[in-house]
Amino acid sequence: MIGAIVGDIVGSVYEWNNIKTKDFPLFREDCFFTDDTIMTCAVAEAIMEGGTRDAFIDAMKKYGRMYPDAGYGGRFGAWLRSDSREPYNSFGNGSAMRVSPCAWVMDCGFCARTGMWPTVGRNRATLSAQVTHDHPEGVKGAAAVADAIFMFRYHFGGWHGEYEFPISDQPEQCKEHIRKHIQREYSYDLSRTLDEIRPGYQFNETCQETVPQAIIAFLESRDFEDAIRNAISLGGDSDTLAAITGSIAEAAYGVPDWIEEKALSYLDVPLLDVVNRWKQYLKPISQ
Repeated sequence: MIGAIVGDIVGSVYEWNNIKTKDFPLFREDCFFTDDTIMTCAVAEAIMEGGTRDAFIDAMKKYGRMYPDAGYGGRFGAWLRSDSREPYNSFGNGSAMRVSPCAWVMDCGFCARTGMWPTVGRNRATLSAQVTHDHPEGVKGAAAVADAIFMFRYHFGGWHGEYEFPISDQPEQCKEHIRKHIQREYSYDLSRTLDEIRPGYQFNETCQETVPQAIIAFLESRDFEDAIRNAISLGGDSDTLAAITGSIAEAAYGVPDWIEEKALSYLDVPLLDVVNRWKQYLKPISQ
């Protein structure tokens, strides 16, 4: 969750002023949180409230109405303001940028013991998308990001069962393992390099043209900060790209203390309260 917030805030000033370089100040005074941070916090609160369909809807509408001018897409903004509780067949990248909390309640220990995917968190990832973004591509984008986060938590965290060898000390092997999973399960093309994507990449708010690029930005990274810089250097929907990449990078590398502290300094009291409650909520899960 923190990784998504960092990516959103760092990318906020470049969404409409794209840059095609990794050489930029990580935090500027005019950085700010956007809808990506707000909806990520809403998803976290929904999980803490039970992770039901109604909990996701209630939390999204609650925080969306608290921050009505945060840069929501047109259809999502209309949904927030309306009394509707039904989805609207979206495949926008909003489903993927907000999904990260769902991946942190997927049980690594269960996977290590049984060799099976933990269905609770995976189902919540799908549900978090379906309440608004119920188009197959919208659900797919969220599910792919959640899978990537979980798999990096699992492998980089050293979890493994008798059915497989640990690869936490082999990051490139781990990345390749997850690249193959995402390509096989979700048919995303992860074969291109950032240098191949960057010149022609333009603003795009769909999962199809955001999620693969964000994952590639992580796969080519050396550490957390490098992953954020990779994502923003592509241009496009910079804050959302970096939020998705950052959410995956957090699982693999962790977030450096100084980066987390700086990013959280841009949040206000209600959002900081969600972050702090989320950290307390995760403590027994991570033990």
